[in-house]
Amino acid sequence: MPSFDVVSEVDGHEVKNAVDQTNKEVSARFDFKGTDARVEQVDLELTVFADDEFKLEQVLDILRSKLTKRNIDVRCLEKGRIEKISGNKRQQQVTVKTGLHIELAKKIVKIIKESKLKVQASIQGDSVRISGTKRDVLQEAIEIIKTAITDFPLQYQNFRE
Repeated sequence: MPSFDVVSEVDGHEVKNAVDQTNKEVSARFDFKGTDARVEQVDLELTVFADDEFKLEQVLDILRSKLTKRNIDVRCLEKGRIEKISGNKRQQQVTVKTGLHIELAKKIVKIIKESKLKVQASIQGDSVRISGTKRDVLQEAIEIIKTAITDFPLQYQNFRE
């Protein structure tokens, strides 16, 4: 019976490479000379530092462009609130979201059931497995999910016949 998994994953190495490229570009740019603008990474937790909110947003734009060039969907970034450190310096936490939360997994299962397609959806940890009798029906299910959920990056893996 053909099946596939709906997951949300991010390649940690590509995130690290994008952070390194961002720091390299920030250190080389003229408008950041003499500032403390940088991005630090611990696992999938990023901390963006800058002298003011405008520069903080510029560093985030550079980071987004580097992530996009490395095929990482920027919808997986969850920005925290901007915190004042010392003087005018600011920092912001940015979390790279991975895995399907249980609410989103339930929403996907509900969308599949409401579509009246001849497929079964089951939650399996951080993924949703969808199985059906024909490949065409599974491709229709993928299209339905893509149109229904646009605010969270999803990947479709392990397509098996």
